Amino acid sequence: MDVQHTHPHPHRVGGTHLPYADKIRTVDADTVFHWLALGWQDLLRGGVTSAAYGAIFALAGYVIAIGLARIDSIFLLLPVAAGFTLVAPVLAIGFYRISKTLESGGRASFGEALTAFQANAFHILTAGLVLMLFGLIWVRVATLIFALLFPATGFSAEAMLAVLTTVEGFAFLVGAFVVGGAFALVAFVFCAVSLPMMMDRPGMDFFTASLVSMQAVLRNPGPMLLWAGIIAVATAAGIVTFFLGLVIVMPLIGHASWHAYRALVERG
Repeated sequence: MDVQHTHPHPHRVGGTHLPYADKIRTVDADTVFHWLALGWQDLLRGGVTSAAYGAIFALAGYVIAIGLARIDSIFLLLPVAAGFTLVAPVLAIGFYRISKTLESGGRASFGEALTAFQANAFHILTAGLVLMLFGLIWVRVATLIFALLFPATGFSAEAMLAVLTTVEGFAFLVGAFVVGGAFALVAFVFCAVSLPMMMDRPGMDFFTASLVSMQAVLRNPGPMLLWAGIIAVATAAGIVTFFLGLVIVMPLIGHASWHAYRALVERG
């Protein structure tokens, strides 16, 4: 399936050209499913390496759940799981490396996937810290909203379950979903192609890559909203299957994200 190309004139903000504005392509909705098909091919070709790297995400989910249970904070599991999606682009850096190596005719090892961040270590780690902070803010906001709406309710799992099964609790879940969706959308706009781009181009900083990602999303609002929805649904499916689904979901989305970057940003 061919990607539709355009070469629009560079956008200006305050009289300044945005970086890579003339290198961003436009795509159609069908191209999004082509990314998934290519991601699936990379998952199969990556074999044990892709599956093993995906298993890290499932293992991390269990560690977090057990840790929260041990400190009697299991009520944080849902917001933490949602916050996971905010930092996933950085954690998926190994999948980008596997896809890049497969693209050049090679085969990445598990060790190469684990150390993929070293291609642009300082800027990728900076991105990780920024997204981690963003995720922590989301968890704090979700907890604060609950505390304000239900001040007389404790934070034990039993008390929260009793409240969330009421009409007011359902309203809280809807509100939390909307707020969480807004956080996720902001993260998506600035990270849709920024992390693959930073891994691919040593020296590329997070600020510049985020501006490129923003432009890619704004140039392709329909396809990119479809892509964001697919990522959200797939990730949720991976989490609700007691994290086991992440073994497949994370490699699929990670590899497909590499191909999204390749389709949206010209080389050179």
